[in-house]
Amino acid sequence: MIGKLQGIVDYTGDGFIILMAGPVGYKVFTTEYLTPKSTVSLWIETVVREDSIRLFGFSSLAAQNLFNQLTAVSGVGPKLALAIMGAIKTDTIMSAIATGDAKTITSAPGVGKKVAEKIIVELKNKIAGASLFTPDTLGAPGALPDLLAALESLGYRRLDIVDMAQKLVSANPTADVAKLVPMALKEISGNKQK
Repeated sequence: MIGKLQGIVDYTGDGFIILMAGPVGYKVFTTEYLTPKSTVSLWIETVVREDSIRLFGFSSLAAQNLFNQLTAVSGVGPKLALAIMGAIKTDTIMSAIATGDAKTITSAPGVGKKVAEKIIVELKNKIAGASLFTPDTLGAPGALPDLLAALESLGYRRLDIVDMAQKLVSANPTADVAKLVPMALKEISGNKQK
């Protein structure tokens, strides 16, 4: 099996690249934004089916491990796992699973509520045990989901605010939603002015 490839990006297509590793060009499916002629190093996951062998490339082992965990969930194949990872950052996916935030996962194309809930149920203990998202780093109980709900009620899209909200909750673990909302609004208005 191929574990890692390093080479030059020869071509970028829709969801894949041709990576030249020496004289051989490998078709690697990836969500990474890579430009032609750039030198890259990708962790490779080889998926063998009856009718195909596909290579999936990731810039980090954490992303590759998340891909493997997602594809272990029944009903989530490599294509859907890659779509989820292409729409949502790895840390955000892990946080959403650890906190039971199905709404963030459903924001990925092709993911319905049932699939998102299934991902959470099957992976919550695995993600929580293996990630940085422990109860201490998640903040006050319910703070993140409540903060996201409050900001969404003000008209902000979840994908636009989830990373900022996670950082605020982690940086202020004892703060409740009443204190976090003004801090989040200040952060959002500060980002718009830049």
